[in-house]
Amino acid sequence: MQRISKSSLALLSLTALGLVLGLTFGSIYPFVATAAIGAGLAIKMVWVSIRAHEVGSDVLALISIIATALVSEWLAAAIIALMLASGQALESWAAGRARNQLEALVQRAPRRIALIGENGVVTDQEISAVHIGQSFLVRTGEVVPVDGKLLAAASFDESALTGEPLPKAHLAGDEIPSGVVNAGEPVTLIATTTAETSTYAALVRLVENAKAHSAPGVRLANRSALWFVPLSLLIALATWLITGNLHAAISVLVAATPCPLILAIPIAVIAGISTAAKQGAIIKDGAALEQLAKSQVLLVDKTGTLTHGGPEVSQVQTAPGWSAERVLQFAGSLEKSSAHVLARAVVRAAENRSLTLLAATQVREILGEGLTGNIDGKQVRVGRLLEPVPAWVEVRASLQICVDLDGFVIGVIDLDDPIRSDAAKTITELRALGIERVLLVTGDRKPAADLVGSIVGVDEVFAECRPEDKLRLVAKEKQNARGAVLVVGDGINDSPALAAADVGVAMGARGATAASESASVVIIEDSIGRLVDAIRTSKGARNRALQAAAVGMGLSLIAMIFGAFGLVSVTENAIAQELIDALAILWALVPSQNIFRTEND
Repeated sequence: MQRISKSSLALLSLTALGLVLGLTFGSIYPFVATAAIGAGLAIKMVWVSIRAHEVGSDVLALISIIATALVSEWLAAAIIALMLASGQALESWAAGRARNQLEALVQRAPRRIALIGENGVVTDQEISAVHIGQSFLVRTGEVVPVDGKLLAAASFDESALTGEPLPKAHLAGDEIPSGVVNAGEPVTLIATTTAETSTYAALVRLVENAKAHSAPGVRLANRSALWFVPLSLLIALATWLITGNLHAAISVLVAATPCPLILAIPIAVIAGISTAAKQGAIIKDGAALEQLAKSQVLLVDKTGTLTHGGPEVSQVQTAPGWSAERVLQFAGSLEKSSAHVLARAVVRAAENRSLTLLAATQVREILGEGLTGNIDGKQVRVGRLLEPVPAWVEVRASLQICVDLDGFVIGVIDLDDPIRSDAAKTITELRALGIERVLLVTGDRKPAADLVGSIVGVDEVFAECRPEDKLRLVAKEKQNARGAVLVVGDGINDSPALAAADVGVAMGARGATAASESASVVIIEDSIGRLVDAIRTSKGARNRALQAAAVGMGLSLIAMIFGAFGLVSVTENAIAQELIDALAILWALVPSQNIFRTEND
């Protein structure tokens, strides 16, 4: 939960203090000062609504403060000012103060580069010092700082940019984009771009541009005000014209002051945000909650979202006379000497089967080929499947690791990015919650994308998508969709789409921090099923907010009628309005087993 802004807290404190001082000392001056503060706040809020081309619920509060001041009903004016300040503070609490969406991208971006001089000496310098054609070194685990041409075979983790979950091997001469991570030994590249023109820098600009063009959320209270404000003004005007009683007309306006809209709706939104947080989904503000509740189109990433996002051993093919356990034992014994992500997956598979890993000596890693070493006096190689391929090996589209013993292939280990167990169920539940169209959008290869799409049940599959491709798809869907467009992803490559969507959801447990910063909602648990909980909660909170507003406005109409007939005074109606506020707020907060359920559940 975000803190209340200092300005909102200061206004709330001043209006509360003025009301207390006036009641304590029986003086109108604190009430006058409080009313002036409320009037200034109301003018500001109305001006903001006008600039946004909206009918703000705050206009009634401004009219009521001015009207009560004209007839010297200062206590009523002070009460209205306090409620107006309370509403702004609650809205500030619900929305929070948004952090810079580019912060994480900027933090991750390399600031220094290891340049290789003509004498072969490596010096760390500011990244701005690099020029096209210079040689630079990228150590193991480092992010490639600028685009470059590879001088020798190497392996890179490109998941942050392309969505491809498995490290990709590159040959000498290949172009390597900035932003990927060196997954092997230190490598040398020749710079083909500067820091300003690199792939990573372009991605930062994409996020910035997408965020600048994403539409702001419309306050829920303002839509209710579209009919309530003119109705209230009409009743007040009719009261004055028919009865000629100015105090009665002002009493109508005071009763119409939309505190249920100003207070109850933010409170219901806060309750929804708090509930979602307990369920593992951080909804950053009220606008995101409202948009999430109206989602009808879903664009979902594959790697790390519908899948676990990392290589896992899916099958072990063995030569005649060999068992899968024995093959994994030899492979894991050798791979435990390597920090490569594929090596970790093989070792993990061996450990999961409780296999005893043997001691390996003379271990040597050959880029692009794999590992070699001695185990129990035998020469073992774990790496690329070489020609000729044995007849018993089924060649698959997924990544395969060959295990040789003294030059003889004893097994082939298949690795895949497994689909999350709850992925298909989640898609089905999302459709029940109102998602009408589901698109799988990924940077991965088409065969892998099509397979995942068919298993989880999406409507369309878009494979081998770059960040700008995803951005175009979001723009297209926003043009055609009746409801909100929802984007779910976890990598840096998803950041522009997350920022441009009506509501972006980042899988924060594994996902890049940049994705979490660009998104409006962050799933903090490693389960896409939490998205269902987040949407269900947002729908429940939105419904509860509308119900609370309806209760408050309904009771306000009754109070307005009493005021129109002169049955209550201006101050009495101000007090009645506060009782109505209390009821509306209680309705927004009353715990119920089904408060956050929907008709489709």
